Amino acid sequence: MAISGKWSQGKLLLCLVIPLCSGCSTLGVQPWERDQFAREDMALDNEKLDLMLNDHIYFSKEGTSGGRSQGGGGCGCN
Repeated sequence: MAISGKWSQGKLLLCLVIPLCSGCSTLGVQPWERDQFAREDMALDNEKLDLMLNDHIYFSKEGTSGGRSQGGGGCGCN
């Protein structure tokens, strides 16, 4: 059965567009889901060894020391 006419093509287009538009309507964290993200193992820097290795690589490339939580570079021109 072929779809013919502007009205039936419009219905078909509407039926395809509405699910696509509503697919992102539930973005965000619900209050009852926040406890999952507050766990210690969900932190971005929970692995101390990985953090130390990343710092070593970064500071070896930059030629600086310290300054992970502070602005400015190693040249002293903050």
